[in-house]
Amino acid sequence: MKIKLFILPLMLCLAPLALRAQVSFDVDGHQVQFHGFGAQGFAYSSNNNFLTMNSTSGSFAFTDGGVNVSTALSDKLRVGAQAYVRKIGSLGAGHVTLDWASADYRFRDWFGVRGGKVKTTMGLYTDVQDMEFLHTFALLPQSVYPLDLRGGTIAHTGGDIYGSIPVKRWGSLNYTAYYGLQPVDKTGGYYLNNADSGTPISKYSETLAGGDIRWSNGLPGLTFGFSYLKQDETTDGHVKLPFGLMPYHLPTQDEHTTAYYFDYAPGKWHFSGEGRRRYGLLSLTMMGQSSDLNVSDHEWFVTGAYRINKRVEVGAYESRYASDFVKSGVGNTNPAMQHITDHTVAVRFDLTRYWNLKVEGHFMDGYGDPYSARGFYLRDNPAGLQPATNMLLVRTGFNF
Repeated sequence: MKIKLFILPLMLCLAPLALRAQVSFDVDGHQVQFHGFGAQGFAYSSNNNFLTMNSTSGSFAFTDGGVNVSTALSDKLRVGAQAYVRKIGSLGAGHVTLDWASADYRFRDWFGVRGGKVKTTMGLYTDVQDMEFLHTFALLPQSVYPLDLRGGTIAHTGGDIYGSIPVKRWGSLNYTAYYGLQPVDKTGGYYLNNADSGTPISKYSETLAGGDIRWSNGLPGLTFGFSYLKQDETTDGHVKLPFGLMPYHLPTQDEHTTAYYFDYAPGKWHFSGEGRRRYGLLSLTMMGQSSDLNVSDHEWFVTGAYRINKRVEVGAYESRYASDFVKSGVGNTNPAMQHITDHTVAVRFDLTRYWNLKVEGHFMDGYGDPYSARGFYLRDNPAGLQPATNMLLVRTGFNF
């Protein structure tokens, strides 16, 4: 563990040496590209600890990074993989994981296939969550892209078909369809929240199928699209009771998500937004009795940013998450359990082409339901969660 936690601080110290490097080399006549990234953050919050960090006292436990390698074996076949490590509070636990590893064969521009552990195309940012250097903000809107669930959402083990179809003068339509298994992240939010609620998980599996279609370049800088995801999951565990442990079985009865999104970058401005609606109905079996749980929710965000000059960009977003869990009659009617609203302002400094510094303020209301996995955990707030949280986040990152 100590070795793993030493890797990222070392990467950050060596960053200036790598910032100007184009890292590539030849192997048996094939050019191999090698890239990496790392980021270190500091969080200070009021009232509630956030993302499993001791942020009310100020925390530097916000570290992540990765390295990837890829090469073209032919004009049509490309292979690559990425290793990733993070230690954000207890999220990730400093374990090195295989983020993705896939082979990609493009028959034509309009048809290709990918297989392996493949990045999941869902909404604007699911498949680029790891590319912090591309984004204005230190934290993507947590209503739609919670860091807690990153390990289980960024990729799937299975296959894709994809392609790009030109639409004459109106840009192109890009499509992706996929099927596979979702990774199991035992250091992620789903496992943490179940443990906090007294229903720890002993076994979890999920298959998913989905697709994405997006239209781009019809107008300069404009992209918009639609995604759909169908999930079939099964969770087994036990409930902690005064007289012992009681097993439970929780399969999906019906769970699917739709997403609509846009991205528009005219000149120095950059606007984006996404809305999702997840319908989830789980069938809980315990002591031979079955009952349905409504775990539906909806979330959305809108962002705006302005590039002042080559080195400075400012931005803001509003992010909202709302749960149907409490409304369905489970738990109590505490309004703070039904939503999380986050008003965020940020400034990004591009110190060099490969090194940035981001400073942002978050003004949050609510903390979500016990299963939302969006930053707030009882284990980190033993005195109870408070209805409002303000947070300062400073994050510096590099890529090469």
